[in-house]
Amino acid sequence: MRDRPSTFRPPRHRLVKSLIIVALAMSGCASQPQNQQSGAGVEENFHDPLEDLNRKIFDFNQVVDRTVLVPAAKAYRAGLPEPVRDSIHDFLNNLQAPLIFANDTLQGRFDHAKDTMVRFVLNSTVGMAGLVDVAGRWGIPYHENDLGITFGVWGIPEGPYLVIPVLGPSDPRDAIGLGIQAFGDPWNRITSGEPFTLYWVPYARGAVSGIDQRERYLDTLADIERTSLDYYATIRSLYRQRRAALVRGEHGNLPPNPGFSQNAPAAPTAKAGPSRPVVSAAAPAIEVSGQ
Repeated sequence: MRDRPSTFRPPRHRLVKSLIIVALAMSGCASQPQNQQSGAGVEENFHDPLEDLNRKIFDFNQVVDRTVLVPAAKAYRAGLPEPVRDSIHDFLNNLQAPLIFANDTLQGRFDHAKDTMVRFVLNSTVGMAGLVDVAGRWGIPYHENDLGITFGVWGIPEGPYLVIPVLGPSDPRDAIGLGIQAFGDPWNRITSGEPFTLYWVPYARGAVSGIDQRERYLDTLADIERTSLDYYATIRSLYRQRRAALVRGEHGNLPPNPGFSQNAPAAPTAKAGPSRPVVSAAAPAIEVSGQ
């Protein structure tokens, strides 16, 4: 006799299904983006018909960020030396390789797919399960990819801008991609299935990924918040610029990742430093039209 019925599904699977349903419902809330006028009189396409609701969720996320994520990220930075944090970051990046390879292939970017496969083999072996980014040191850099980007490459519209509780900026296209990808992640499937049934592993991995990403953007996002006239609009602009660049296949000098709605750690080039991208305080006027 099994200790539990075979039809049991962990709460994570129900959450994924709920996320997909909500995203699909949201995508139907507005067929046309909202147009507003910038101070210079140039019409901008904000594509944010749910702005009032989004701002309320954004305010809630800011409370969570200040009371939970930022203290955790600061403790993570203070408690672990940079080489150890870099090894954790590289290990998390390596876990993303199967999904990145699949999306590279689905997009027809076979050179990227080849690089991803080589990275995974090298880092999983010579790099001790990904704790050392050997491939990066040998000139094969990490690049970000996910199912939301694949949908964008295929020409699927992004839909209205959304803010998801805790996870942050998103849109229906990316939210649906996130849900499908979380369900299909091979590591999640392995640890959540027989004989392991380690349902806590995906949550632990997500928590560590979130803290790792937040630590890498501590200084950058603090600077942006301090200099922004409207932090919500700035984050919205950053998110849409970043996602549009990734859909175009650009991977260098990306805007910082302002949320956790893409289940992937930040790319190494995103660490705060002299080379980070400059973001104008007037970012509400810097908007990217929907894909």
